[in-house]
Amino acid sequence: MTHPSEGGDAIDFPLEGVRVLDLSRVFAGPLCGQVLADFGAEVVKVEHPGRGDDTRDWGLRIGRTETTYYNSMNRSKRSVTIDLQTPEGVKIVHDLLPQFDVVIHNFKTGGAEKLGLGYEQLKAIKPALVYCAVAGYDTRGPEAARPGYDLVIQGEAGLMALNGEADTPPLKFGVAVVDLMTGMYAAQAVLAALFRRERTGRGRLIEMALYDCGLMITGYYGLDALKLGHDPARYGNAHPSIVPYGMYESADGPLIIAVGNNAQFDKFCRQVIERPDIVEDPRFCTNVERAKNRRELGPLLAALIRTFPRALLLERLAAAGIPCGQVAGLHEALTSERTRRGGLVQDMPHPLVGTTPVFAPPYRLDGRRLPIRNAPPTLGEGTREVLQRLLSLDDAQLQALQAQGVLSLPS
Repeated sequence: MTHPSEGGDAIDFPLEGVRVLDLSRVFAGPLCGQVLADFGAEVVKVEHPGRGDDTRDWGLRIGRTETTYYNSMNRSKRSVTIDLQTPEGVKIVHDLLPQFDVVIHNFKTGGAEKLGLGYEQLKAIKPALVYCAVAGYDTRGPEAARPGYDLVIQGEAGLMALNGEADTPPLKFGVAVVDLMTGMYAAQAVLAALFRRERTGRGRLIEMALYDCGLMITGYYGLDALKLGHDPARYGNAHPSIVPYGMYESADGPLIIAVGNNAQFDKFCRQVIERPDIVEDPRFCTNVERAKNRRELGPLLAALIRTFPRALLLERLAAAGIPCGQVAGLHEALTSERTRRGGLVQDMPHPLVGTTPVFAPPYRLDGRRLPIRNAPPTLGEGTREVLQRLLSLDDAQLQALQAQGVLSLPS
């Protein structure tokens, strides 16, 4: 499988020839499938014939069946509509399975088995299958039956407790960070299983829990809490142990200043804010002392920074070799020259609205960004083509299945 890159040369995709049956919906599972699609796998997304993935009704509407939410997790896939609550629908999956390498799902614990789509059931059909099941909690623990929701797990895993300012209530992250990381962790596990299968010929059962992944996101804050025996302090946009390091308001807008060491702080005081007396003060001359005396230093620096225009601060910071950047609005960032130059957002053809913006894969291989092979699919756009190609179903058979409500064909 090759595809022209932005440079015009063909790209050899690393997952060429791999087929993925994506039975998942919403975020974590579909993101796992999207990562595999980015790397060149043929990902067939199975959706309910009537409503499709839940996220087709979340976010801002695009056309008749897509939304901004759906499009963020489903580029470069094909959509096939199959009602998995029907015996005929499950039979289609069973018939497709020998031609697939990976199955992804996020049914509630036990749900896949009830449908005849559990690991042991599908392994009997495809012994070398890589099977990835995403759940909310440990499927062998007492909470196995609980559904997993990003916001709930942000609360339970302590993520909300480390986010925000010290004097504000616990705060959720701006995006569904648990779902996001679970999808990425799941994709890593699938890639590892595929790599191992190349050596051994054996498939693998992968089980991912949102709670497990949510806990991992706490990172060094989590280990701090264990070491302290209580929650670490929250510092909002500031750093818990490096000062000054955070967001500051200039005279005309916010910026990031990240002073990473004492030499940089010396330059910051002398060359940027023109206050050498601050770095010469014993309370502030080393980072350890600055962190210890942050209540005195923080307001002092904030007041000084507010007297300078942002452009001048950024110019001086850059000249001094101090990490810095302008705080952009979301739309501003997405439409910036940096984003445009990197090809990170691309307009893809859409059958009803002409074009629609789609995020490009973040991966560069051999110096080239992996391309978007096709826009997020309209509901069921690939049903006819995929089932005819892989199962040799003719139009009469497809029409009969549509009449039974097992699938829907694109008009």
